[in-house]
Amino acid sequence: MNIKKALLLVIIAALIASYFLFDLGRFLSLDYLKEQQHAFDALYGDKPAVVLGAFFAIYVIVTALSLPGAAIMTLAAGALFGFWVALLLVSFASSLGATLAFLASRFLFRDAVQSRFGERLKKINAGVEKEGAFYLFTLRLVPVVPFFVINLVMGLTPLPARTFYWVSQLGMLAGTAVYVNAGTQLGQLDGLAGLLSPGLIGAFVLLGLFPWIARALLDRLQARKVYRGWKKPKHFDRNLIVIGAGSAGLVSAYIAAMVKAKVTLIEKHKMGGDCLNTGCVPSKALIKSARIAYHDRQAEKYGFDSIQSRFVFGNLMQRVQKIIEKIEPHDSVERYTGLGVDCRQGEARLVSPWAVEIRNGERVETLTARSIIIASGARPFVPPIPGIDDMDILTSDNLWQLQEQPQRLLVLGGGPIGCELAQTFARLGSDVTQVEMLPRLMIREDQEASEIVARALGDSGVRVLTGHKAVRFARENGEKVLYVEHDGRETALPFDQVLVAVGRKANTDTLGLQALNLPTDPDGTIQTNERLQSRYPNIYACGDVAGPYQFTHTAAHQAWYASVNALFGSLKRFKVDYRVIPWCTFTDPEVARVGLNEQDAGQQGVDYDVTRYGIDDLDRAIADSTDLGYVKVLTAKGSDRILGVTIVGQHAGELIAEYVLAMKHGLGLNKILGTIHIYPTLAEANKFAAGEWKKARKPEGLLRWVERYHDWRR
Repeated sequence: MNIKKALLLVIIAALIASYFLFDLGRFLSLDYLKEQQHAFDALYGDKPAVVLGAFFAIYVIVTALSLPGAAIMTLAAGALFGFWVALLLVSFASSLGATLAFLASRFLFRDAVQSRFGERLKKINAGVEKEGAFYLFTLRLVPVVPFFVINLVMGLTPLPARTFYWVSQLGMLAGTAVYVNAGTQLGQLDGLAGLLSPGLIGAFVLLGLFPWIARALLDRLQARKVYRGWKKPKHFDRNLIVIGAGSAGLVSAYIAAMVKAKVTLIEKHKMGGDCLNTGCVPSKALIKSARIAYHDRQAEKYGFDSIQSRFVFGNLMQRVQKIIEKIEPHDSVERYTGLGVDCRQGEARLVSPWAVEIRNGERVETLTARSIIIASGARPFVPPIPGIDDMDILTSDNLWQLQEQPQRLLVLGGGPIGCELAQTFARLGSDVTQVEMLPRLMIREDQEASEIVARALGDSGVRVLTGHKAVRFARENGEKVLYVEHDGRETALPFDQVLVAVGRKANTDTLGLQALNLPTDPDGTIQTNERLQSRYPNIYACGDVAGPYQFTHTAAHQAWYASVNALFGSLKRFKVDYRVIPWCTFTDPEVARVGLNEQDAGQQGVDYDVTRYGIDDLDRAIADSTDLGYVKVLTAKGSDRILGVTIVGQHAGELIAEYVLAMKHGLGLNKILGTIHIYPTLAEANKFAAGEWKKARKPEGLLRWVERYHDWRR
């Protein structure tokens, strides 16, 4: 704490101590006020300006120091000055004193509090930045919340001081008027309990409800403004229309059907979306085949002289399609029709906030619905690199149609998809070169995790080129070439086929969003609020088309909020919960994460402890010859509360689930340590990581006394 803060704290402490030491509170009691009322009246009649100024200054000091007595002074103002003068005087004095308390709290404590609890306060800070005036106004109108607490707590938030002042000025006005009016009747009051009559309490309750009533009216006015120029149907064909039958769309339609809403689901390609047809399912099927094929290079590791894994690439791709076909019934039209969903094939386009046009060849139909959910997913992003249009590129969309294995495969991108597929094709025997512009692979993960994955890809046969920027594609001497720039020099990389995996772009181009003036971000995602509503309150978005996470499981998670809000939002609306979002990259070894890692915690200024357990010490991993990786747990400083976990190793995606559950329900490492884990399993790594945390915090002083006790016992 610097000298200025220390000095201010000493002054405030001295003033508060003097108040109690000299029993100044006796002058701010109702009995004293009633006894001295005639004397005050006489003094005010003789020197009104002096009395008004002194009263104003004392009121400001009492409020700024958060001393008891402000209520008595408000009564005194009503009794001494009359209603209007007292209301004006107290209103400005109380707001000024509250603002001084607010500024003192901010100056003395905000930096320290935000530094220590920044991550936990992140959501509160965001809410205050967005709707801080509304929150403060609400609190000012609820008399059960002490005003001095509001002053001090708000000082710790990002709320601007000028906003705090004018909202306090308005918000406290109604309560001040009630107390001032009571003061004008001071002679009839026997105590402060007289202020808390049922009628007065009811008035305060109504004051407390006013912000919500005002907010509802404001929402209605904003909606009318947004919908201006559009004619709302008197009746609707459906309760809900869902555009897109991927994970988000299927879950949205399923929930609507389960609660007996009339719902139509529109898909222009295949039911199941990317995850089933071009993403999660086919990629994991091919990854499994590649891992088996890789065993021939690991024969000695498992005690074999040799392992033969001869295969025909076309057969592997047929297996991928068979697996898709086996899962297809889960997402089929037949299943969802049986559940009560009206499934339509065609391209959907919004023609009004309540109407969707469905075009299937020459057939065009328009349906109306009270609410619409856009879950149209995303597609691979193709960067505008010169010459790329002449390369017949592969993406995660069309890769699965291959029947011949690429001999020289160039993978553009070092994110999860690029790493998974680069390793897979290298293990199947392709000559794979992976190009990443950033200094390392999987930039969102721990550097240690990135390094392990890079080594694993190298061991699998991938040539990894990080820090290389793709400059241009070309065809030279009958072959395809990518020119990359590294350290100011250009290098040519010849290849047979190129797989582009540099990100994804939301599918919003054909939805008619421009006609409705629905804004999108540069990556095409629809801008939504925390309830997944777009600019039009009845139009929602979820899944890849909404972001910020483009995972199948988060799409399903968002779909619950979107569908429930769309169907029951007039009764109750829910803010989507992103507090515990896990994900996994299915390289070998896998990289799974939930919550913060070290680079995130450092960027956000979160104070943390880190605990690491090496999987090379785990019996089951050693027995399986998969003893590569680690479990790294970030905990709040001085606590076992889990902030985030990174696991690198075999089946990391399964192992992370225990930590996801713990974080979701507030369980710390002590609870995991106290849970029995089967031996020998990989899941023991979670318990051993908790044991490492406990070992680092063992009570050395107490253990020395225990050692002496045992010595004495011998």
